[in-house]
Amino acid sequence: MKAAALILLALLPGIASAGTIAITNAEIHTLGRAGVIAHGSLIIRDQRIEAVGQNLALPPGAKIIDAGGKPVTPGLFDAYTSLGLKEIDGVEESDDSAAKKPRYSAALDVADAFNPRSTLIPVNRIEGLTRAAAAPESADGGSLISGQGAVISLGSLSQWLVKPKAAMYAQLGETGASLSGGSRTTAWAALREAFNDVRRAGAPRVNPEHPSQLTEEDIEALRPVLAGEEPLVLHLNRASDILAALKFADDNGIKLIVRGGAEAWLVAQPLAEHQVPVILDPRLDLPQHFESLAARADAAALLQKASVLLAFALDDDFATHNARNVRQLAGNAAAQGMDREAALAAITLNPARIYGVDNTLGSLEAGKIADVVLWDGDPLETTSFPRTVFIEGREVPAISRQTELRDRYMQRLHLGPYVKQ
Repeated sequence: MKAAALILLALLPGIASAGTIAITNAEIHTLGRAGVIAHGSLIIRDQRIEAVGQNLALPPGAKIIDAGGKPVTPGLFDAYTSLGLKEIDGVEESDDSAAKKPRYSAALDVADAFNPRSTLIPVNRIEGLTRAAAAPESADGGSLISGQGAVISLGSLSQWLVKPKAAMYAQLGETGASLSGGSRTTAWAALREAFNDVRRAGAPRVNPEHPSQLTEEDIEALRPVLAGEEPLVLHLNRASDILAALKFADDNGIKLIVRGGAEAWLVAQPLAEHQVPVILDPRLDLPQHFESLAARADAAALLQKASVLLAFALDDDFATHNARNVRQLAGNAAAQGMDREAALAAITLNPARIYGVDNTLGSLEAGKIADVVLWDGDPLETTSFPRTVFIEGREVPAISRQTELRDRYMQRLHLGPYVKQ
């Protein structure tokens, strides 16, 4: 136990204090109006970006970092993850991502369980991930309404909560059917009943012997969704399910986000017309279920061409441990015809836009929070790695449980200190 505690402490070094930093001679992917700036400079003062452009006057006393012409991007933003909620797959007591009983559903709030000291956070952070949407899942025996997610920072043990109650999450399609009685019809009936219960809250029930499926706390949690103030993220893949969701959102005045979206390219035009974003995993390019028979490799490119707002997130059992792989998703999408800057936006600016925090995050522009990554190569190539990661203007130590174990065995085998090539 003592050794384990010492290892854990080693993973939580203080992030270097903010000051004035100037990154020069960089290929800056601003994801803003300035586009890509060749041989540019970016100045960070304390927690914010002070200036970005070419031929900038460098502040006296600033720490100068010569990028050597390498890429600089905003910090990566995972649009859907269980980081801080799940530690070890298969170990139930380390998993707070889902409720296994339907007693509470909408009232569940991941901020109540988030662990900023999770050993998985440094593993993902040193590979450029600086922000994420921590979201609840649905488990067998639970409700199709999973609960409320939050936008989190991976750079603080105390100020990690960026935006609480950033979205409500629910399952439809095949998963929603299995959670609500075995068919899509029961899932849709359950979802409509839930929102009708919110509208009728406080009024006598038509059939008193049939109690509401929601608690009072659930009803209060759903009010902002019904008011259009908090988005509803529905996990859907089949094109017909997505069209049904668009109608449901219109009928109820709900701000909708589609997650999954394997067949979303088939209904790209209605999605664009309704301004409904899609959170997609571009790796899932073959049918895995009956609801994803039309999955294809260039789905992201087709959605982008239709002007659908896209963000990328892993949609599998390893989405928490490997959240850092969001840039592989962007690389896959770019390889299949998506514009490269648009693919990069899908893992930086677009998640910030989807969750309503793009006024301060997601791009490299003056006044925004300085989440900045300097890469040793193309950030969409899996062989590239961050040279330096800044979160809120503070340099992140390149230390994680994995690097600690590497160094331990390098030392034990008398191989000398590890030197990154």
